[in-house]
Amino acid sequence: MTKENHEIKKFGTFGGVFTPTLLTILGVIMYLRLGWVVGNAGLMGAWLIILISFLITITTALSMSSITTNIRIGAGGAYAIISQSLGLEVGGSLGIPRYVSQGFAVTMYIFGFREGWLTIFPTHPEFLVDIIVFAVIYGIAYKSADLAIKTQYIIMAIIAASLVVIVMAAYYGSMMYTTADVLTWGSYAGSVENNFSGSDFWIVFAVFFPAATGIMAGANMSGELKDPRKSIPVGTLWAIAVSFIIYMGLAYWIARSANNNELLENYNILIEKSFFPPLMIAGVLGATFSSALASMVGSSRILYAMGAHSVLPASGWLGQLNKTGQPRNAMMVTGAMVFMAMLLRDLNAIAPLVTLFFLITYAMLNVVVIIEQNLGLISFRPLFTVPKWVPWIGLLASVVAMFIINSTLSLMSVAVVIMVYGILSQRKLITPFEDVRSGIFVSFAEWAAKHTAMITHRQERAWKPNLLIPVNDAQSVKGIFSFLKNVAYPKGSIKLLGIGSESISGKLTQQINGLSLAFQQGGVFSSWAVIRTENFSEGVNFANQAYRGSFFKPNIVFLNMSDRESYENDFIEIIRESARLQLGVLVYFQHPKSGFGQRQMINIWIRNRAPNWEISSDIGNLDLSILVAYKLQKNWGARIRIVTVVDNHEQENQAELFISELIDLARLPKTERLIQVGIFDEFILDAPNADLNIFGLVPEPDFKFMEKMVTNTQTTCLFIRDSGMENILA
Repeated sequence: MTKENHEIKKFGTFGGVFTPTLLTILGVIMYLRLGWVVGNAGLMGAWLIILISFLITITTALSMSSITTNIRIGAGGAYAIISQSLGLEVGGSLGIPRYVSQGFAVTMYIFGFREGWLTIFPTHPEFLVDIIVFAVIYGIAYKSADLAIKTQYIIMAIIAASLVVIVMAAYYGSMMYTTADVLTWGSYAGSVENNFSGSDFWIVFAVFFPAATGIMAGANMSGELKDPRKSIPVGTLWAIAVSFIIYMGLAYWIARSANNNELLENYNILIEKSFFPPLMIAGVLGATFSSALASMVGSSRILYAMGAHSVLPASGWLGQLNKTGQPRNAMMVTGAMVFMAMLLRDLNAIAPLVTLFFLITYAMLNVVVIIEQNLGLISFRPLFTVPKWVPWIGLLASVVAMFIINSTLSLMSVAVVIMVYGILSQRKLITPFEDVRSGIFVSFAEWAAKHTAMITHRQERAWKPNLLIPVNDAQSVKGIFSFLKNVAYPKGSIKLLGIGSESISGKLTQQINGLSLAFQQGGVFSSWAVIRTENFSEGVNFANQAYRGSFFKPNIVFLNMSDRESYENDFIEIIRESARLQLGVLVYFQHPKSGFGQRQMINIWIRNRAPNWEISSDIGNLDLSILVAYKLQKNWGARIRIVTVVDNHEQENQAELFISELIDLARLPKTERLIQVGIFDEFILDAPNADLNIFGLVPEPDFKFMEKMVTNTQTTCLFIRDSGMENILA
């Protein structure tokens, strides 16, 4: 059942984004810890802490605003943004731990509500208060997001009224200290919990910072907004601006309304100094209740979005909506998780994880914008643009804040994200939308191509087998599929070139596409093209000429001798043109019975080099033969034998030294040598047993001689000619 099947209540900017975001930021820390922050850091230090905290949130909010105006964001808020940019694996690796941590946040807000409630009714049982509050919050969230938003309107009115009584207190003379008295830096005395044994700026910052982490509350409702492109930027930025002014103003008011001892010792100082304390207590209860409600609603939407994208087990069930468009199944799982977290009773040990996963999410949102801005893709044209320094500040500030708050837990949080990413990567998730990963790979390839083109010397050490395989009959390739894969695997590539008349090109296209996919599934990069022509050699030669201008060009032309009867003259033309274009040639001649045998031994035949048996930078037409043999040796688990026939014993000694030095310099493992004194034509009749024999290919090949070698050796044979661009000694 998909979202499109339902009539879903859609929300505007004020109800869907501004209200939940503002209420989550104006939380329990504002009421119960802001006075302590001012008492430790002084008004100047408190203002600096507020500035740094909101700098992180405003830069992240600007980045989020930019990216949301460039995509069609679905349900899930930050999870949806990151998934649509960097893929489901990255989105899920952040979405799963963030969903869990947001569930713990609901529990902590419920505990905060309970503490406020017990100040009014100290005899009420703690667990009973928690259960009742949970039931009310869950019931509202389960009913509908619409009811949750309407409830938050009431809470916003209560919080606004609590701020009014602070203004009234100021009006009626609560600010007994002068501005000159309070514009100071603090002494960082500490807290009641550590017997005022001292603190520092960053400890106080770590206590305050969670107050500024509510900017995702509105974005979590992305799937239920009328116009998320407009509502998320406008609602989030206005909520940050309003809450910033409130925090700065409250810090100034409390600094002028209480002395330093009161600020340090009394967490309820804002309540007691207000004009009407009961309304402030109602504000505390309203703030914790609204934060818990917003987190309950938002976390269930994250879970639903991950279910809709098949990121989680039982995704089909989690991704369902009821007839009113509510993710009831995701809500039930979220409610169960929150209830189990409540049973722990003390979440102090994992409370910092909630903030850290928020910060990791903030960092990744900024990373998304940095990537998009620097790729320079025309697809990145947000309606809301930000300078390039904004996401960098957001990223660096988020990372620094993480390690300031708790470096050990920060590393653990990152490890959790990486572990979840690894698990999701193994699942081969199918992303239902375009993401920016292709742009990253293309940009990197372009960068590599440009820099490689600037290198003037030969890149022999970077050589990989990139085969061009002409195909006029897909069946002939299927018979040697495994062999071709073993030549190219793992880092080489295969380019399939279909050659056929107009009448057969359509069918050939389908066949070659299927072969290319099969190579890719086997771990070898493959691409394909089809040329409509009646002339086989012209089709291959024109393709090779065209490929010379590309970055990822073939360096070996593969010719299958099973097609010899039809294309013998064409093969000669292709071999000649390949020599001109500096392309290697591999001619494959399969034995009709033995095939590749047991794939245990590969013979490489070296011609008699007398009188010059010296190793130099040019070892003749041997480099590509040995390189191909080495690839097959690795992929087959075989051994190599280098074989040559010489005229006399003097040449035998020279050949022995040559082959020994060649094996050493070429770093060839499991390599034997065999040097025979005699006549080649006689020796080949009693050639050493092998599963594959490799010979050199002369510029004007004699196909009858090739066929004779297959018959005499009773094996499949390869005839190979270097391009001149390989070097086995590199």
